[in-house]
Amino acid sequence: MSNRPRGREPDRGRNRDRERNRDQGRGRGRSRGRSTEGTVPPLTRIIREALDRLRAFDRRRPRVWDAAVTGVWTAAAVLDYTSGGWRTTAHDNVTAPESLVLLMSLGFSLPLLWRRTHPLAVVLLMTPISLVNVWTGAVVQASLLQLIPVFQIVLRSSFRTVGAAALLFVVPVLSGGVRIPSTWGQEVVSYVWGLVFVVLLGIAVRTRREYTEALVERAHRLERERDQQARLAAAAERTRIAREMHDIIGHNLSVITGLADGGAYAARKNPERAGQALEAIGTTSRQALSELRRLLGVLRDDHPDAERTPQPTLDELAPLIERVRRAGLPVHLELTGEPTPRSLTPGRQLTVYRVIQEALTNTLKHATGPTSATVTLTYSHTHLDARITDTGTGMGMGMGTGTGTGTGTGTGAGRTTDTEEAPLAAQGIMGMRERAALYDGSLEAGPLPDDKGWQVQLRLPLEESHP
Repeated sequence: MSNRPRGREPDRGRNRDRERNRDQGRGRGRSRGRSTEGTVPPLTRIIREALDRLRAFDRRRPRVWDAAVTGVWTAAAVLDYTSGGWRTTAHDNVTAPESLVLLMSLGFSLPLLWRRTHPLAVVLLMTPISLVNVWTGAVVQASLLQLIPVFQIVLRSSFRTVGAAALLFVVPVLSGGVRIPSTWGQEVVSYVWGLVFVVLLGIAVRTRREYTEALVERAHRLERERDQQARLAAAAERTRIAREMHDIIGHNLSVITGLADGGAYAARKNPERAGQALEAIGTTSRQALSELRRLLGVLRDDHPDAERTPQPTLDELAPLIERVRRAGLPVHLELTGEPTPRSLTPGRQLTVYRVIQEALTNTLKHATGPTSATVTLTYSHTHLDARITDTGTGMGMGMGTGTGTGTGTGTGAGRTTDTEEAPLAAQGIMGMRERAALYDGSLEAGPLPDDKGWQVQLRLPLEESHP
């Protein structure tokens, strides 16, 4: 039980909200577990449904339920008085007139109307009536109705409040035992045992209720976490798809643009070279369409047979470099060291491939003047280092870190670079860094010393270096 300050009455609105959440959680649990409904015994199911309907009615109309309970116990108390049943428990030396007995019966029953909203006040109101009851020797049976507000206090209040209510209940009984010693073994003990039973019952019900509320709250929290995880996963997937689309479309369009500009220039002097450029454009376009179809086929739910491994590996690095060469950028590939068997997972190979692709694409799009590029792959026991350098100028604007603002002609392809492409190039560098970070790698991009070109350095741990 939680320790509340002395005298603090329970927050009925908050209790109703908690009960509503608990019942809603039960309803959701039943809707999810209908497959196990058949395993519940019919009688248990009927009782549970009846209790659920009763709780729902109590939440909608609490005053009706309070009035019904109060009316039942008031009728029982009045019937006990009119039938003379109270005389069976009264002592021989009763000094209370019958009118006082009726008032005491009503005093024990009518305050039950506020037993849930102000249970401690109800106990305080009944205490002097209980004292008069035992002192006169009438001992009306309605005095046991004090246990009902005590039960409500146990359900909602702190140990301190429960102790105060128990003391208010016991003191009149003990005083009656002192005044009439013959009642000590019968009435006092029975009242005390009744109090103990009610307190233990209230603790059991309260523990069960709090346990159920904790389960419902945990289920709600798990639902919220599940929804958050789904949103995060969707955002991450959108980012991954955008990154793949950027790499596929950006690279191939840059190659196609370079080939088209070069073919247009060659058509005036060498039609055969122009035809070769058109062939290269067709090959590059078909490859780009193939990669897009495979990527989009994986995303569509109505394609169960879509290829699930559409991403390139390092085995396709040579065709990539050949396409860049056809677009007009001389590229030299250098390999240092030997890759160990299964040293790179497909994801790591895709990261290296896309970084090289993006770096060469940026060189095609943004470098000015005569330009060549070098791709160096260095294998060690723990890491793979990829270094892509070029000899072009004017790369600061293109890569999103420099200060150039002019336009320039691309790498011999005759293409014009516009300043609006700088944000897209910066996004490309961010994408490369994100790819490297997925596998605990690092990426650095920047100009070479003395502004003699641009370099991109990728350092990626090998799979064997991880425990």
